[in-house]
Amino acid sequence: MSWGAELWDQFDNLEKHTQWGIEFVEKYTKFVKERSEIETNYAKQIRNLSKKYQPKKNSREEDESKYTFCRAFLTSLNELNDYAGQHEVIAENLTSQIITELSRYLQELKTERKSSFHDGRKAQQHIESSWKQLDASKRRFERDCKEADRAQQYFEKMDADINVTKADVEKARQQAQMRHQMASDSKSEYSAYLQKFNQEQNEHYYTVIPNIFQKLQDMEEKRIDRLAVCMKTFADVDRQVLPIVGKCLDGMTKAAESIEPKTDSNQVVESYKSGFEPPGDVEFEDYGQAMKRTVSETSLSNSKEVKERTGGKSKGKLWPFIKNKNKGSGPEDFSHLPPEQRRKKLQGKIDDLNKDIQKEMDQRDALTKMKDVYVKNPQMGDPTSVDPRLSELAQNIEKLQYEVQKFEGWLAEVEEKMPSKSDMNRRSGLYETQNNSTVSNNCAQDRESPDGSYTEEQNSETQVKATVNPTPPTSSTPEFDDEFDDEETLPTIGTCKALYPFEGHNEGTIAVAEGELLYVIEEDKGDGWTRVRRNEDEEGYVPTSYVEVFLETNAKGS
Repeated sequence: MSWGAELWDQFDNLEKHTQWGIEFVEKYTKFVKERSEIETNYAKQIRNLSKKYQPKKNSREEDESKYTFCRAFLTSLNELNDYAGQHEVIAENLTSQIITELSRYLQELKTERKSSFHDGRKAQQHIESSWKQLDASKRRFERDCKEADRAQQYFEKMDADINVTKADVEKARQQAQMRHQMASDSKSEYSAYLQKFNQEQNEHYYTVIPNIFQKLQDMEEKRIDRLAVCMKTFADVDRQVLPIVGKCLDGMTKAAESIEPKTDSNQVVESYKSGFEPPGDVEFEDYGQAMKRTVSETSLSNSKEVKERTGGKSKGKLWPFIKNKNKGSGPEDFSHLPPEQRRKKLQGKIDDLNKDIQKEMDQRDALTKMKDVYVKNPQMGDPTSVDPRLSELAQNIEKLQYEVQKFEGWLAEVEEKMPSKSDMNRRSGLYETQNNSTVSNNCAQDRESPDGSYTEEQNSETQVKATVNPTPPTSSTPEFDDEFDDEETLPTIGTCKALYPFEGHNEGTIAVAEGELLYVIEEDKGDGWTRVRRNEDEEGYVPTSYVEVFLETNAKGS
């Protein structure tokens, strides 16, 4: 159906309809623009979320990367970041393929519509002007005819009157003839205008207006077709990113499936294993036999007598095992760590240094080849220009190799020590249990009451709080109360040899070097700490597992 044929008299309605069509395109453009803004904001929020939960650059990051569930979560965050990127692609495609295109098309559409309706109004004005000319010629013809009839009647009246002169009759006859001539001319003019108007009207309603309306119809159909294409593009923009979005989701699924609980639980062992042997059996102390205990027989009785001499003012020592206040990274040789953890740290450091050495050597080899090329082809460059860099690389390699040798020495020391010390401690514990000559550091580790405190039989003796199974201090060391300095000097009850170095950062502890010989003034009471003395002014507590204890004969139990 053609607008020109069917809607030839609906000019105003077509004008309103096409204006509404343009407004609809503007509305759809606004809709797509808002959708694009939503996608952009959504992608921004997703990226911020992914960035917020990315692991921070600190010491925990290395520890977290060991576990499969942490690596899976990091992979999911990276996939989520890529997922957000696809929503940014949607926003960009909506803008470039729909919003920009529709904005440009709207301008063309408005221009074309304005031109078509301008031509229509011009044709309408022309036909109205022809109609006015026709109407004017018709009225003039009508007027001239009436005037001719009146002039004819006046002539006939004058001709019949015998009293009128012949001259007046002739004048009336000429006037009537003139009027008849004017009426004849008006008739011819009216006829010409009528014929012209009919021709223009026929052309207007069958040619001009149909052509204009056909253009408007074509414009409207193109507008609707453009909207259909944009709506299809609107869906295709989403569909185009679905494969990549699917890959992102598959990556998240694969990351989740890569989590291995058994591996992570084994990693806990690898991370926190100290390398020490478990404590040995506690020796039997026979208190049923009557025996005379000397003043220096045990540190416990000695401690009781000291308290009695001081009037009971000294309160019991508390043993709170809290985190070490020293937040430093520890010594370079990781001597503050247990043997197993120290070995792993040293091995990791050696591997890193070897990688750095390989990088430096690769750079040195590349520069050496470049220098050879310069020597063979001086026009390509000065061979001496690379000498400073080669010298710098040589120094770097030498320093790194020295570092490797240093750490390998520490590693060999740890690996040599670990099995031998454990075996020695175990043998020492067994020997002392059988022969009652020495007390191993593995004894008396777990002597405590159910509430976590160590208690002697007599009510007057001091109760000592202890932590169950203390381990050599790595990230936590004990803090002792201030009454440590108030006690009197205790007698020596034996000697000990340091198996491992201990820094003794906290109050009440004493730093010892590996292999150092010290005096024992108070044995382990079940809290994992032995009190030792270096000289008259230096004494303190060291972890029992760090020393090998040799008590004097008169200071042992039965």
